[in-house]
Amino acid sequence: MRGKARAGLLKTEKTFDQVADQFEKEYEIITEGQRSARWTQGHKDRLRLHLRPFFGKLGISEITPGKVQEYRVHRASQLTRHGKPPSRSTLHDEIVTLRLVLKTAVRHNWMAFLPDLSPPYKTQGKIVHRPWFSPDEYKQLYTATREYAKTARHQDKWRAEQVHDFVLFMANTGLRPDEARNLQHRDVTIVIDRDTNQRILNIDVRGKRGVGFCKSMPGAVQPYQRLLKRAKADSDIWLKDAPNDRPVTEPSYPGPTDPLFPSNHIKMFNGVLRRTKLKLDREGNKRTAYSLRHTYICMRLMEGADIYAVAKNCRTSVEMIQKFYAAHIKDLLDTSDLNVTRPKRTKKPSAQPSEKRPH
Repeated sequence: MRGKARAGLLKTEKTFDQVADQFEKEYEIITEGQRSARWTQGHKDRLRLHLRPFFGKLGISEITPGKVQEYRVHRASQLTRHGKPPSRSTLHDEIVTLRLVLKTAVRHNWMAFLPDLSPPYKTQGKIVHRPWFSPDEYKQLYTATREYAKTARHQDKWRAEQVHDFVLFMANTGLRPDEARNLQHRDVTIVIDRDTNQRILNIDVRGKRGVGFCKSMPGAVQPYQRLLKRAKADSDIWLKDAPNDRPVTEPSYPGPTDPLFPSNHIKMFNGVLRRTKLKLDREGNKRTAYSLRHTYICMRLMEGADIYAVAKNCRTSVEMIQKFYAAHIKDLLDTSDLNVTRPKRTKKPSAQPSEKRPH
């Protein structure tokens, strides 16, 4: 130990591993109830798989902008299981986790200042618009789910009907999939909107942004009423082969504390997308349940809804909508502003030279 100290090899400061331990302990407690368990676990996974193996034994002051750039090069040279280097968003998430750890060191005075973590050769990233369903594609989708709900086998009928109502409900509310999963029937109220005099849903939303509120389109009311009146999946009416010696019980229906969508129907939803050839959009992006939210936002903008009102109802920012949605909707381009031509000037007759009078 004395020899290491004389040689300057003995670390007298906190190592990255020690600061990361402190970060994990603090972050989970302080953000409890504000961040999902999955989000918190994501930071732990990035530390365990990538950041600790590279930075772990380094003293915290040794993590400089140059060292972070070495980490980027190191990660870019690693191939994923698909044979490709990590995506831009994956690296971004890892740097976000690294920044949170270094901020922990700054707060505890283990580090004088936060180093510059921005990439030195930053290029403008390509903005990829969110995959959504155009009006014609959306009609094709809900027509397919409606037909499947009618023709599905008896043991699949409950799930098929749920999927159909899920599609209509999501495209008329703009909820995130996790927000829809958290919904209970006591969170939804059918009301007459005083501004439009139409029946809509008032929804108390709990999800990514905490508690918020949403006003649906009128098209969400009927699917929700069907969800209310549909017997639960474990009711005898959905059983294909009920034992003859067992008395058939009365079907049970959803109560105030029951979830709107008690089951995850991703497999069936993806099956409908594949059969209708709607799984991929024009750019090859995969459509998911999130695409129904994107469809709601795009359709509201196409109909001329105020962008601030749409952002507020979807619990997002105007900047996000302008960047990922409004930029690729042709209906937002007003041809009366674009196809403008200046009136052509009429040429003035040129002055004729005066004729000389004979003297």
